[in-house]
Amino acid sequence: MQRNLYLVAYDICHPRRLARALKIVRAYATGGQKSVHECWLEPGELAVLKRDLEAVIDAGEDSVLFVRLDPRMKPRTLGIARPPADPPSFLSAERWRPSISTARGRRSTSTPAR
Repeated sequence: MQRNLYLVAYDICHPRRLARALKIVRAYATGGQKSVHECWLEPGELAVLKRDLEAVIDAGEDSVLFVRLDPRMKPRTLGIARPPADPPSFLSAERWRPSISTARGRRSTSTPAR
């Protein structure tokens, strides 16, 4: 399935919601700055990203904008900016944190962070 390039921009009022939104969007971003990110997304990924952000934002205070860029248009950049590029492969994984076994005093296998 073909991925499309989106700009995902947000204006989040509360610092805690801002940090959560940033973490969610960065999982899909290949580039960007502060609150505007370049994301190559399949339709299913876009739906999940929207759902996850809806769960974090306050609809009465915050805003999120998804802009699909026309694939026929060549991106133009200024300064040190690099044109967005769709990576040949894209790996998404949960963050893992080590757990410590108190029974034997040694480290056990990793468990997913929640």
